[in-house]
Amino acid sequence: MVRVLAVDDDPTILRLLQVNLEMEGHDVLTADNGSAALDTIRAERPEVVLLDVMMPEMDGFAVCEQVRADPDIARTPIVFVSARAQQADLDRGYAIGGDAYITKPFDPVDLLETIERLAAGRR
Repeated sequence: MVRVLAVDDDPTILRLLQVNLEMEGHDVLTADNGSAALDTIRAERPEVVLLDVMMPEMDGFAVCEQVRADPDIARTPIVFVSARAQQADLDRGYAIGGDAYITKPFDPVDLLETIERLAAGRR
């Protein structure tokens, strides 16, 4: 079981992520904006964060930058899950410290494999 934080401002996608991951036996936390994501990461210490890029208030890139700048949570694996699929977006995601970048629509099997690989690397 992996403790995963799914962050997306689209409630349908958030629910889809939650249901699919819970069906695979994972413990899923959710947040619908960047500020809530940061609070949850600091309080709950998820093993992997699934982070949408385009969100109101604070986008996923800004969340990632703040996580990487905080020594207490800097090693938290971050997987961008975004409809932004331009090479420049992927390059930026990796440049600021993302561990993986999966574009929507995503293959659930690929997502699960990525989560499990990153969680295993932390143990």
